[in-house]
Amino acid sequence: MVKRTQAEPAAGGRPEDERLGIGKSFTYGIQHVLTMYGGIIAPPLIIGGAAGVSTAEIGLLVASCLFIGGLATILQSFGVPFFGSRLPLVQGTSFAGVATMTAIVADGGLPAVFGSVIASALLGLLITPVFSRLVKYFPPVVTGTVITVIGLSLMPVAAQWAMGNNTKSPEFGSVSNVGLAAMTLAIVLLLSKVAVPAISRLSILLSIVVGTVLAAVLGKADFSQVWDGPIFAVPAPFGFGAPTFDVAAIVSMFIVVLVTLTETTADMLAVGEIVGTRVGKRRIGDGLRADMASSAIAPVFNGFMQSAFAQNVGLVAITGVRSRFVVTAGGVILLVLGMLPVLGRVVAAIPYPVLGGAGLVLFGTVAASGIRTLSKVDYNGNMNLVIVAASVGLGMVPIAAPEFYHHFPAWVGTIFHSGISSAALMAVVLNLLFNHLKPGKGRDPSVFATATRVIDYSDLKAFSRLKDGDRIVDGKIVDADGNPVPVRDADGKPVPYRIGSEPEGH
Repeated sequence: MVKRTQAEPAAGGRPEDERLGIGKSFTYGIQHVLTMYGGIIAPPLIIGGAAGVSTAEIGLLVASCLFIGGLATILQSFGVPFFGSRLPLVQGTSFAGVATMTAIVADGGLPAVFGSVIASALLGLLITPVFSRLVKYFPPVVTGTVITVIGLSLMPVAAQWAMGNNTKSPEFGSVSNVGLAAMTLAIVLLLSKVAVPAISRLSILLSIVVGTVLAAVLGKADFSQVWDGPIFAVPAPFGFGAPTFDVAAIVSMFIVVLVTLTETTADMLAVGEIVGTRVGKRRIGDGLRADMASSAIAPVFNGFMQSAFAQNVGLVAITGVRSRFVVTAGGVILLVLGMLPVLGRVVAAIPYPVLGGAGLVLFGTVAASGIRTLSKVDYNGNMNLVIVAASVGLGMVPIAAPEFYHHFPAWVGTIFHSGISSAALMAVVLNLLFNHLKPGKGRDPSVFATATRVIDYSDLKAFSRLKDGDRIVDGKIVDADGNPVPVRDADGKPVPYRIGSEPEGH
């Protein structure tokens, strides 16, 4: 772990404007790159694998995502007028759109994916001035549901990787492939337990390296194509052909854009609080415009939707290095790595079982983040439980039954074949219906919504001190004289309740 160094802030006095010098900035910038490296290379590997492109072409996708991630990070952290929050935020390919883009690529190939990203990002750019008014429609019950489904929807990918990815190979699902994935998973868990913070935080990346070395020893790694192509090159524009634009695909990706804008807003507010600087509406608007502008440009250079990386927000909190110029240096490093297609080919040559073992933790972490968000949701006296249940259920339908929408029109399949789009649509609509529309609001429309809290005897100790003679009458606590005993929460406010079970012998 890097200890925070003392540095003088810039003349403006904002903590994020401190300058640490070129040497320290690039040293700390490397740490940001290593922290997010596993996350930024996973999407092109997933999408490229779904598209069925060659190893060299997957290498191009990886290099392109690094290149665009560098440009987007520089724009977000350094900033230009009207674009960039000027906060220590690292940008990269968003996980939120992976499942949706995988569904699109199955029907229209990579050109359809690139077209949907360009169009939806431009639409996102248009709505950024009014997005602050829309944020209230994406509370934790919506975003937590969507993030959870994102992680769960990627689990079949991890399983496919663990088995070898190529269903036509005689080795697909073999004990050796699954065993290699299990070994990689074990390495992730062991490294995560190491007391050295730097090793623990890089456990996924290090496990991929160790797993690949193990695979090479076992003869399950092929790096023969690594040197087939240039070592240094700028990603060629539209390397996979001109983008195509399908309305259903664009609608599906626009839903992802709304989720991405919400996540980036949350990351800006979080990093602002960590750094100790003010993040107002104008700054949020500049940051969201940078997000959408970089996303719209990304497909030109064979990249995908961009968003802020939450793990790097955590790194800022852990290290205490608040300078945005450190993140800008990290963006320069990503930019250089993106101009090394040989590095992309090395990544593309990593055996799929190794990626599968690491992917179980990587994708599981995404789902766990969503569950953590859902744990903060209030489920008492409202319909939030129904919103989560129905949205997650609908989101799991295309995962559990991929052919569920095959007899529907093509546009229906494109939108709902992605569990993320299905869950997001359901969560937004139900949140509007149950939490925003006035008709029926405040009533008890379902058995899932309880106007009063059901508690048992063990709960009572947290609310009040019972005395001798206190007893339960018709679900209420009364004292020896028959007067009601109030139950209050931690803030001293009265809590409506009814007792679910009477204590024995009382």
